[in-house]
Amino acid sequence: MTTLHDPNWRGFASDNYAGVHPEVITAIAEANGGHQISYGEDLYTERLHEVMREQFGAQAEVFPVFNGTGANVVALTSLVPRWGAVVATKTAHIHSDEGGAPEKVMGLKLFVVPTPDGKLTPDLIATEAWGWGDEHRAQPLAVSITQTTELGTLYTPAEVRAIADYAHANGMALHMDGARVWNAAAALGVPFAAFTSDAGVDILSFGGTKNGLIAAEAVVVLDPARVEGLIFLRKTTMQLSSKMRFMSAQLLALFEGGLGLAAAGHANAMATRLRAALDDLTLPGLSYSQETQANAVFAVLDNAAADRIREKVRFYDWDRASGEVRWMTAWDTTEADVDAFVEVIRAELS
Repeated sequence: MTTLHDPNWRGFASDNYAGVHPEVITAIAEANGGHQISYGEDLYTERLHEVMREQFGAQAEVFPVFNGTGANVVALTSLVPRWGAVVATKTAHIHSDEGGAPEKVMGLKLFVVPTPDGKLTPDLIATEAWGWGDEHRAQPLAVSITQTTELGTLYTPAEVRAIADYAHANGMALHMDGARVWNAAAALGVPFAAFTSDAGVDILSFGGTKNGLIAAEAVVVLDPARVEGLIFLRKTTMQLSSKMRFMSAQLLALFEGGLGLAAAGHANAMATRLRAALDDLTLPGLSYSQETQANAVFAVLDNAAADRIREKVRFYDWDRASGEVRWMTAWDTTEADVDAFVEVIRAELS
C-alpha cells in the first residue's frame, strides 16, 4: 500500500496521534499464523490473565476490550445498577469526552464535581454522595477517578486509598479510568498494584492505546465481589473481540522487557523537557495552569498567539475563554521534536 502520510510530521495535540510501537507490531505478527480458539480462549489471552494476576494480585480478572470508552462503560455498568449514580470530576472523560456513552449505554446518572486540578478528594465526593434511600434521587453507588487525570495530574497511592476508604465506608465502589495508567506508574515509580488493588480500587480501565497499541484496552476486575455480569456486559456493549489473541498480544508486549514503562517514562520525560525549556526562557504572556507530572503541559497564553503557533505545530485548546491549551507528548516524541516546538513558541512569544 502507498504511504499517504509524512512519517516525520509531529504534533503536540494528543498521545493518540502517535503510531504503533514497532515492538507491538512485532508482537501482533508473532501471534499470527495458524488457528487459535476465538473469543478469548486462546493462549495469548490465557497468558494475559497470568500477567495481570502477577501485577494486581491472584484475585484479578482481565477482559480485553477495543477502546477506553468501552472499558469505562463495561466497568461501570458491572458496578452499578440501573438506579445508581457515579460521582466523578467535571473534567472526567466519562462526563466530557465520551459523547454521553455512559448515560446512554449504562442508563446511569453522573454526579460531577468541579475541581481545580482534576482530582477528587473525600470532601469533594461528599458534596454529591448523599440521598441514599431517597427515591427521588439517583443513588450514588460508585466513584470514578482518572489516573493520570485529564489535567495531567497524579493521585498518590495514599490519595487513592483515602478515596477508596471513604467510598467503601459509604457503600460505594471505586473505579479507576486508567487511560494513561502507564504514565502514572512511570511517574510514581511504584508497581501498578500500589495505587490500584493495594489502594482499594475495585475495577480498573487499563489503557494501552495511548502508549503504543492499536485499539487494545482492558477491564481489570480487582475485587470480583463488587462486580456482576461483566462477561455478559462486554458482549452486549459490543466490546467482545472474536480474534482476541491479537489484542492480548499487544497488551502482553507492554509488559515484556519493561516496554510499557519505558515508553510511558519517555513520554513523561519529553513533557518535563518541554516545560523546563520554556521555564528557562521566561517568555512574556506564558503561564501554566497545572503542574507537569506526566506527559501533559497545560499552558495559558493569548488565543491569537496560540492560533499562530498552531499553524506550525498542532495542539488543542483546553479552555478558549481562559487561553488554556494542552500540549501532549507521546512515546515517540523526540528531544528534537520538543526543541523545535520550543523554538516555535519562543519565536512567537518573544
